Amino acid sequence: MLCPVTQVEETKQMLRMIPILVATFVPSTMVAQIDTVFVKQGTTLDRHVGSLKIPPASLAGFVTISMLICMVLYDRYFVPIMRRFTKNPRGITLLQRMGIGLVLHIVIMFIASLMERYRLSVAKHHGLVNNGRQVPLPIFILLPQFVLMEIANVFIEVGKIEFFYDQAPESMKSLGTSYSMTTLGVGNFISSFLLSTVARITKKHGHQGWILDNLNASHLDYYYAFFCVLNILNLVFFFVMTKYYVYKAEVLNSMEVLRQELEAHVHGVPNSHGGART
Repeated sequence: MLCPVTQVEETKQMLRMIPILVATFVPSTMVAQIDTVFVKQGTTLDRHVGSLKIPPASLAGFVTISMLICMVLYDRYFVPIMRRFTKNPRGITLLQRMGIGLVLHIVIMFIASLMERYRLSVAKHHGLVNNGRQVPLPIFILLPQFVLMEIANVFIEVGKIEFFYDQAPESMKSLGTSYSMTTLGVGNFISSFLLSTVARITKKHGHQGWILDNLNASHLDYYYAFFCVLNILNLVFFFVMTKYYVYKAEVLNSMEVLRQELEAHVHGVPNSHGGART
C-alpha cells in the first residue's frame, strides 16, 4: 500500500531537520560543562563569603537567574528592536537565533580558557601546583562563564526547542519535541567521551596530561581552547546546513502545488499553464 503524498512530504521534512539536529550536539556538550568541569574548577577556589562557605555547584543558581532575566529582556526589548529592521514577527529567524548562541559559545570557551590560565598562573606563583591546595582567588571569578553560558542558552537552547517544534509537521509535533530533548542526552554522552578521551590521549608518551585529579597541575585552559576550536568547526557546519535548509512554510507551499497537480491529473482539470492533464 502506497503512502499518501502528505505523509511522504512530512517524513521528508523531519529528515531535513536532522543536519540541524546534529549541529546542536556540540552546544549541548557545552551545557554539560556547567555541572562537570566548571564545578570542579570551583572546588579549587576560595569559596568563603564572610563566615559562609559557598558550595561550587551553587553557582548554577546564578545560571537559572540570569536565564530568566535574559529571556524577559529578549522578549521585551531584543525582539521588538530587531522586528523594526527585519520585519520578522520573531525579530530574527529561529536559525539566526541558534547561530547567535553558537557564536556566544565560542566566546565563552575563549573566556574560560583565559580565566583558567590566570588561575593556573596564580597557583604557580603561590607554589600550589604540586600539592593541589586551594588557590587564593574568589570563586566568583567563574561567574562570567556561568552567566554567559545561560545567555547563550536563551538563544541556542530555547531557539532549538522552538525550531524543532515549529518546523515539525502537525502530525509529528511530539517527534519534533523529542529532537530537542535528544540533543541534551547526546551532549552529555559526548562530554563524558571527550573528557575521558582527551585525558587519556594527553597522558601518552610521558606527557603530564591536560586533565588530572589535581587541577592545579592540569591544563584545563588547553581543554577549553580545544572546545573553542570545536565550536568554531561546528559553527561552520551549522552555516553550511542552514544554507540548504528549507523552512516548513516553503515545503507546505510545494505540497499544496503538488496536491493540486495530482487532483488535476485525476479529474482532468486544466492546470495553471493551460491545457488539461489526461
